[in-house]
Amino acid sequence: MLWRALSEDLPGPIWAGLFAEYWPSYRKWWLGEGDSARPKYLAGRRAIAEHMPEMVPLYDNLCDLAGGGDQAARFLSFYCPPPYLSGCSQAIWPGKEPVLVRNYDYNPNAFDCLLLKTNWQGRGVIGTSDGLWGLVDGMNDAGLAISLTFGGRRVVGTGFGVPLILRYVLQTCTTAEEAGVVLARVPTHMSYNVTVLDANRNYLTAMMAPDRPAVITHAAVATNHQENVEWISHARFTATVERERFLLQRLTLHRDPEDKFIGAFLRPPLYSTAFNYGFGTLYTAVYRPRLGEMDVRWPGTTWTQSFDQFHAGGRNVQIPGAA
Repeated sequence: MLWRALSEDLPGPIWAGLFAEYWPSYRKWWLGEGDSARPKYLAGRRAIAEHMPEMVPLYDNLCDLAGGGDQAARFLSFYCPPPYLSGCSQAIWPGKEPVLVRNYDYNPNAFDCLLLKTNWQGRGVIGTSDGLWGLVDGMNDAGLAISLTFGGRRVVGTGFGVPLILRYVLQTCTTAEEAGVVLARVPTHMSYNVTVLDANRNYLTAMMAPDRPAVITHAAVATNHQENVEWISHARFTATVERERFLLQRLTLHRDPEDKFIGAFLRPPLYSTAFNYGFGTLYTAVYRPRLGEMDVRWPGTTWTQSFDQFHAGGRNVQIPGAA
């Protein structure tokens, strides 16, 4: 897999070039159920204006950079996108310098393989891209880190794709408490668990769903179910309960030191090679939001980035089974 790290303070030619490169594939995915299955442009823009009003100028700017086309603008709204599933495990290691650690388990053929450092609207953000302005994990220059896991439910409703919600949190929030308020009110189209950690060592996990109110918890661990397992076959296949128990043991019974705790994400049962089924581990991310530092890790390889020293460029990574 070829990973890239790109930095552009304001949306401009770098982002426009990325959109031109990725759009043919995203367009095919966006229209996979037919054009009529996706909301119209005005519906998406109105939803952003209602639920994320601070993002409207940025959204309009990105639509212009994408060429101003109707389908591109509808895609960029992330409003009621096609359903998609991921695996993932995430946890807060609550040491002297707390860290947010996560595995992202997904189909390698449907992944941006892209780290973006931006200063959009005056807020510094580094994160792993999804949809070219959404994020599956990231941190901001106020010391807030965030990541997501799929919530293990089949229900699809009216709301936003969760990567845009993560972007919105990092653009507008500075504390876990502020993030919890946003995560409780912004509608999501599927169920997700979103964990946040701030510079004051406060953290929470929001269990979001399209058909019921979000549940804000003090959970330090999230895998692929919420309060109860509802999709039994998915839970068995992804071993969500077993992974949750394993992480809770690492945090409570064994009290692993930081390096050992992070290293556990690169081995079973957290590390997955189920790429044939779309749930292999593509990377492990380690966020130290108080320091403004993050690592992307693979077995035998670490790529370190930070706000002070962000290294734009590429990295070829060999992941067995992910060809």
